[in-house]
Amino acid sequence: QVQLDESGGGLVQTGGSLRLSCVVSGGTMSDYVMGWYRQAPGKERTFVGCVSWSGQNMIAIDSVKGRFTLSRDDARNTAYLQMNNLRPEDTAVYWCTADLSLSGVANKPESWGQGTQVTVSS
Repeated sequence: QVQLDESGGGLVQTGGSLRLSCVVSGGTMSDYVMGWYRQAPGKERTFVGCVSWSGQNMIAIDSVKGRFTLSRDDARNTAYLQMNNLRPEDTAVYWCTADLSLSGVANKPESWGQGTQVTVSS
């Protein structure tokens, strides 16, 4: 388990962009797959995507594919979620997550950040 600290959330208009950052501490980032989850008001928390240990493989759900880019910079102990062309339905609390395996981060990550709010207005 590692400590995760998200930042970069805020209020944007439809079509705008935000970049979320996730700083990893308390462990070796290169040991972990980095993932992102979100929870919209009144809805269940859902998986958004993840980036493999090498950063060469990215998974993203269909609703964000082509708009969101997940990346990592292990030298800076930071993972990123670049969000472009934001829509009101992207409004949610976003969490950075980490797990030692791909299946783990996509199903039940062992490490969670505290969450950051993203609000997209029309």
